[in-house]
Amino acid sequence: MVKLLILKVEKDFTKGLHSSVKIKGQGKAFCAGGDIIGLVFTVNEGHWSFGASFYKKQLTLDYMLATSRKPLVSLINGVVMGGGAGLSMNSMFRVVTENTVFAMPEAQIGFFPDVGASYFLSRLPGFFGEYLGLTGGRLNGNEMLACGLATHFVLSKDLPLLEKALSEVASSDASTISRVINGFSSKISLKKDSAFRRLETINKCFSRKTVEEILSMQEIEAANGDNEWIIRAISSMKSASPTSLKIFLKSIREGRTKELNDCLSQDYTIACHMIRRTFNHDVFEGTKAKLIEKDKQPKWEPSRLELVSDEFVDQYFEEVDDADWEYLQLPARPNLARTWESKL
Repeated sequence: MVKLLILKVEKDFTKGLHSSVKIKGQGKAFCAGGDIIGLVFTVNEGHWSFGASFYKKQLTLDYMLATSRKPLVSLINGVVMGGGAGLSMNSMFRVVTENTVFAMPEAQIGFFPDVGASYFLSRLPGFFGEYLGLTGGRLNGNEMLACGLATHFVLSKDLPLLEKALSEVASSDASTISRVINGFSSKISLKKDSAFRRLETINKCFSRKTVEEILSMQEIEAANGDNEWIIRAISSMKSASPTSLKIFLKSIREGRTKELNDCLSQDYTIACHMIRRTFNHDVFEGTKAKLIEKDKQPKWEPSRLELVSDEFVDQYFEEVDDADWEYLQLPARPNLARTWESKL
């Protein structure tokens, strides 16, 4: 499926007659991520490189969408997680609705927020990206627009009219397409319990240098009241893979100064180590415990944050010592969709 999408995207972006390209989901989800269960089964029954081959195609598709010569409009009317974020978050226009739910909960299953998350999450205000990636916190459409993950909020009932209007636009000019979408946009308001309203506290906690310090500062803040949201964040982090948390923190901190292609290449290297079980088997353990057997009791290795050294984490960012591995080679095309700038 991904290979077919790559061919279709390449054809449409180079020879298509449309002034812009739209992507949307079917049913109640935009895209809830890749088939991690299928990937785990494939690797268990075959060779780790089978999983790496699929992942390489997925990241290539993400990059092609992000660097399209035509404006890309993602209509996100439902759940968008994991791989779905890679397809949509690097679009020039990211349209959300009252039905949209966003999350990057990969650390809960021993993986890490990937598909360029170190690029687009690191460009959010303050350290909100660290909060989302480390806790797997969920956002609705209003919050996505407020923090910058979305560019427009449109009521779901108006999406068919928006699609029709976009199909009638003859120009590929981004400002023209933006004006069309603006014509259907609605104002938003954040709920009182929205995490984005706690950005000052989030910055205070998630700007810390290490995962241990981030957790410690959250526990201090939780003792000061208004703590229901932060207790959920603490609980989520404590149930995630310690290795995954530290990998993501290093990844997003480095991602702030990198371009998208470098972030995707870094994701590929880390993921290959994980599915190859180079240093541990957390993604297999987490998938089994939380998605297959659902006993919710994964046995992480190492089991505690203090056992995960910087040297151990650094190994995931280094090349894979295997004859079946090579660096991710992305298509040579200009990164035209420069939609993100660091908001730190």
